[in-house]
Amino acid sequence: MKYNFNEIEAKWQKYWSKNQTFKANNNSDKPKYYVLDMFPYPSGAGLHVGHPLGYIASDIYARYKRHKGFNVLHPMGYDSFGLPAEQYAIQTGQHPAITTETNIKRYREQLDKIGFSFDWSREVRTSNPEYYKWTQWIFIQLFNSWYNNDTDKAENIETLISKFEAEGNSAVNAVHDETVATFSAEEWKNFTSEEKQEILLKYRLTYLAETEVNWCPALGTVLANDEIVNGVSERGGHPVVRKKMKQWSMRISAYAERLLQGLEKVDWPEPLKEIQRNWIGKSVGASVDFNVLSNDDVTSSARLPEYFGQAVEKSQSISVFTTRPDTIFGVSFMTLAPEHELVSKITTPEQKEAVETYIEATAKRSERERMADVKTISGVFTGAYAEHPFTKEPVPIWIGDYVLAGYGTGAVMAVPCGDQRDYDFAKHFGIDIPNIFEGVDISEEAFADKENTVIANSDFLNGLGYKEATKKAIEKLEEIGQGKGKINYRLRDAVFSRQRYWGEPFPVYYVNGLPQMIDAKHLPIELPEVEKYLPTETGEPPLGNATEWAWDSVNNKVVSNDLCHAEPVEASQNGIYPLELNTMPGWAGSSWYFNRYMDAGNTEEFASQEALNYWQDVDLYIGGSEHATGHLLYARFWQKFLFDQGLLPVDEFAKKLINQGMILGTSAFVYRLENENTFVSKNQIGDKKVLPIHADVSFVNTSEELDMEAFKNWRPEFKDAKFITEEDGTFKVSREVEKMSKSKYNVVNPDEICENYGADTLRMYEMFLGPLEQAKPWNTAGITGVHGFLKKLWKLYFDDNGLKVTDSEPSAESLKSLHKTIKKVEEDIENFSFNTSVSTFMICVNELTAQKCTSKAILEPLAVLISPYAPHIAEELWSALGNSESIATAPFPAFEEKYLVESMKTYPISFNGKMRFTLDLPMDMSKEDIEKVVMEHAKTQAQLEGRTPKKIIIVPGKIVNIVG
Repeated sequence: MKYNFNEIEAKWQKYWSKNQTFKANNNSDKPKYYVLDMFPYPSGAGLHVGHPLGYIASDIYARYKRHKGFNVLHPMGYDSFGLPAEQYAIQTGQHPAITTETNIKRYREQLDKIGFSFDWSREVRTSNPEYYKWTQWIFIQLFNSWYNNDTDKAENIETLISKFEAEGNSAVNAVHDETVATFSAEEWKNFTSEEKQEILLKYRLTYLAETEVNWCPALGTVLANDEIVNGVSERGGHPVVRKKMKQWSMRISAYAERLLQGLEKVDWPEPLKEIQRNWIGKSVGASVDFNVLSNDDVTSSARLPEYFGQAVEKSQSISVFTTRPDTIFGVSFMTLAPEHELVSKITTPEQKEAVETYIEATAKRSERERMADVKTISGVFTGAYAEHPFTKEPVPIWIGDYVLAGYGTGAVMAVPCGDQRDYDFAKHFGIDIPNIFEGVDISEEAFADKENTVIANSDFLNGLGYKEATKKAIEKLEEIGQGKGKINYRLRDAVFSRQRYWGEPFPVYYVNGLPQMIDAKHLPIELPEVEKYLPTETGEPPLGNATEWAWDSVNNKVVSNDLCHAEPVEASQNGIYPLELNTMPGWAGSSWYFNRYMDAGNTEEFASQEALNYWQDVDLYIGGSEHATGHLLYARFWQKFLFDQGLLPVDEFAKKLINQGMILGTSAFVYRLENENTFVSKNQIGDKKVLPIHADVSFVNTSEELDMEAFKNWRPEFKDAKFITEEDGTFKVSREVEKMSKSKYNVVNPDEICENYGADTLRMYEMFLGPLEQAKPWNTAGITGVHGFLKKLWKLYFDDNGLKVTDSEPSAESLKSLHKTIKKVEEDIENFSFNTSVSTFMICVNELTAQKCTSKAILEPLAVLISPYAPHIAEELWSALGNSESIATAPFPAFEEKYLVESMKTYPISFNGKMRFTLDLPMDMSKEDIEKVVMEHAKTQAQLEGRTPKKIIIVPGKIVNIVG
């Protein structure tokens, strides 16, 4: 009976779908286990063989846990909002919803073909209004919350208002904007409604503020840092500039310490944890205030340079954060970020043109570029000076792009004798470099050994080491009111606005320019139809093209813009106001989707408490490490916020995380002569000047030979190409292992693998390629070995006449083969070492084949063992053995040590230390019995030739040596 994998796989995929075999229950007597993959964005290209790697691993584990008696939740959905669908809509005019639906259909077909055990009844799509209704609802909860430092959690904004009404804000220990002024309870009560709203915006966990953003003019939208590569947009390669815009932001910085501490509670890869720790960037030091010298200071101070120019009209203060307040006497200049709000206020007329030119140039560089560039030294003097807190000497104020507006205060006190970058900057621009370190060469990294650094020439810090000097400096700064000890975090609040169409609409309308939340009972606020997906002619986001995008606050519905009034409700005739034109970023929907899976069909709440309390959290999460500072950080933030609200039972959403490695493609390269349409075969290049070009791997056979005709027909520019071939007339390409990508033409389609070899072969081969966490190259030629193994497995159960399995008693050898396989496979799965399991299966099948095993007692548990890896063939074998239920319900075979205990020992029989033959004897045989059997053996008698041995040495279980 032939192994017809196409029929078998189609049959069982249909069976699983019809019977909802993998549907999880929200209450069960079984222990729960939640296995999750990072859900995909459904691109038009579909899946290539690199995409399913993590899905296959999670599916193996999910199936294994079902066999071990767990109630397993293993869902799948789609992160279906995103820029690619919108860009396609701009190019073709087709609505993003249509292309997204088409792409999802394609993904679903591919996922089903690979045989994943997903509970499709829980599918979520972030672009579905029934889903983003709850994303909008969470946004409203964030808007209506503030962070109380005393209780160390988010609380309802009403509790903050109560504090303001009772005592003002001076004693309120909250996370808020730096610009909040102190007010009393009486003053609060006298503020207008608009004034109160503006103050509360400075405390809310999501708020409107002027923010430095990455603006991509070509895409007409703000980009996150992780959407920028080498200073250009990841999508399309368009220039990105820094720009100030009024944006919605999320106050993730309030959770910095909890996000840091929470990493100790989760079993995540240490490199990923370290990335998050560095991104959060906790630093202990001090905040120091430098007063900017004003016009009055200029005219009265003999300490200033002879010509100072026009200084600021009103005294300003620059706050800096430093981890080394002990080095304050080494400050010889200050550097502000070009975007710092004080730059325009303090720059002198003489320096204005140079400063503005520098700021314009800096805006074209991304923050990542500026952070990574340690070699370029650039900056401009503002013409202004600050006063040193202790020496009262003037300190020149420069701007430089190595200082970032969003990190710390956007200003640094430069200590060139203690910081290499400050030292290089000072040397480059000829700035004074005072040395405050005893016996240290300041051209080196001055205080690498900071514990033993001794301060000199620095007033009250003379002779003190790092720790003592730091403490003393902070005390003195606090005494004079120009600083204090502080903990700083690199983590910045996350910009939450995008100038896009295809994203979640904000549930926000504006009265007098101030944001108002739409009541949750009127959600979702659905995306309107627009004629164009580009920004409007006046620069508004794409939603500015909508004709019906105003909020009727009386009838609580979206209405025509023609009815819109901007006046307050009291003064408005109909209470209709403009809606927010931005949409939420892609990470909005992905920051909580794992909780929605727990109760995906719930229309009354984002998930019921019953479901949330049962599933609790994700037990195993598999996905890419590239999401470390994006999705994984934002999701932890939202989880902690919802936990603070009493809506979730735990404050970390995933116990264990595994970052799967990448399956790399083997690209094919052809070489074209410079300035010619002639291509040179690999071995004919010699000293010719050639340019490498990617060729589609489908044009290349296993002998690395290019199909020249197919290549010529591939692109119009190659139609008349000429080829310099090998002597035998073939054209050889070269190969290189790279990231599998459509742009490199090295993509392998999983559909073709499933069609030609079967999904079970694909699943096992992807695991066989190497350890899950490591990158490994794809080689289609190697897949035949795995396919051959499955055919060999099939032949254990079937021959030409059909099923050959019997009820015969299994042999000891077969029991040993089975149980050592059970032991190894269980260990491998628990350790996520799936590649070594495949090798173990191959060894087992080879052994059972050699033993001519047909025993059902061996072959039935073997089918269960292999079913997580190759579920289709396992189902077919299980069914053929007479089982009516799916193999998914079968218990995992239990390992029994007794079958691996050796009952016989092969003894080497030696004469005078030289082994002459071997003898198999029972392990429990006594020394006397061993001696009797050995001495009576014919080979012993032949060796002795009638002699009586002088001594017989027997070590039970090891050796027999006959002396004499």
